[in-house]
Amino acid sequence: MSVWEKLYSEKVSTLRPSPIREMLHVIRQPGMISFAGGNPDPQSFPVDLFYESASILKEQGKDVLQYGTTEGYPPLKSFLCSWLKPRLGRAIAEDELLITTGSTQVVDLLCWAILDKGDLIITEEPTFVGTTLTMHNHGAQFLTIPCDANGMLVDQLPEKIEKALSQGKRIKFIYTIPNFHNPLGCTMSLERRKKLVEIANKYEIPILEDDPYAYIRFEGEDLPTLFSLDQSGLVVHACTFSKILAPGTRVAWAVGNKEIIRKMAIFKQGIDLCSSVVAQALVYEYCRKGHLDSYLPNIVDHYRKKRDNMEECLKKYLPLEEVSWVKPMGGFFYWLEMKNLKTADLYEKALQKKVAFVPGESFYPNQNGGKNCFRMCFTFASPSDMDEGIKRLGEAMKELLKS
Repeated sequence: MSVWEKLYSEKVSTLRPSPIREMLHVIRQPGMISFAGGNPDPQSFPVDLFYESASILKEQGKDVLQYGTTEGYPPLKSFLCSWLKPRLGRAIAEDELLITTGSTQVVDLLCWAILDKGDLIITEEPTFVGTTLTMHNHGAQFLTIPCDANGMLVDQLPEKIEKALSQGKRIKFIYTIPNFHNPLGCTMSLERRKKLVEIANKYEIPILEDDPYAYIRFEGEDLPTLFSLDQSGLVVHACTFSKILAPGTRVAWAVGNKEIIRKMAIFKQGIDLCSSVVAQALVYEYCRKGHLDSYLPNIVDHYRKKRDNMEECLKKYLPLEEVSWVKPMGGFFYWLEMKNLKTADLYEKALQKKVAFVPGESFYPNQNGGKNCFRMCFTFASPSDMDEGIKRLGEAMKELLKS
């Protein structure tokens, strides 16, 4: 036993690595075509427009290069309070908004504020592994609700909540990705949104509304946020600049009742003191100049074309009698379900053909499903790589079906 092994905390014994991050050594092999990571396309980044924002360093460098307030760079907070009003249904006060280092930090801070080891978090199943790993590492247990093409099956919530409460369980919050779900690609219907907020209010269970893809809509009308439907202050809304500008900024935000936002800010003081003031200032200047609103349609149009290209390639190359999916109306992902093939077998065969995806099991918080499913990201691969990669994937499926 090493010296370090003797010193590890109790948490290390249950620590889970990110399966997507663990795949990086595979994805980076020469010739590999990857649909695994949920990366934005660098071709969509507004490099020249964002470079203009650097002028703020020359003009206000003595302030921007200093420590900042934990709650966030005041000009950016003021901008967001105004810009978010249409989506969130009302004007947001600055003490209801916290700037974070990526939207996963919203999950981390909320867990610090209200979660104790063994507490339950209600999640969709499947759901994004990056956030459930954070919850797991805080000691959470999971109560899961299945989904269909219209999102979480919220009608199942009351019975499962009642059962958990009767067993003495403590339910701390409901975690949901209502728009262009990761990994499912589905969107929660308006009827279910209203029902979810109603149930949350009845049982006084907060909701964490994770909404990173909200502005990447390809068709149809925006649906009201859970935050806008809630009148009791139980919804914490999380979003990020990662998908609407660039992930390298690491600038995101949480909006919620000022009481919980304050508690989250205090925990943030001890975690990273404040998010990068330089990054926040550059993002603010980009927004102030009007580039966020003027350039965003270009990003959406770029990804719409990529979504359409993947849809065409899936239909062209995959055995349609074996695999099914829901065409996403926005976001980054396809979720494919197979009838007769196991994902583990397909994954190995696909890697032999130099194509990668994320197996479905990774997205099940209790690790008890997804053995015939997998996630495909359509935003990163070039059109030629997408065509070739899905062709290889189709070949792998057909070979397995014959064996």
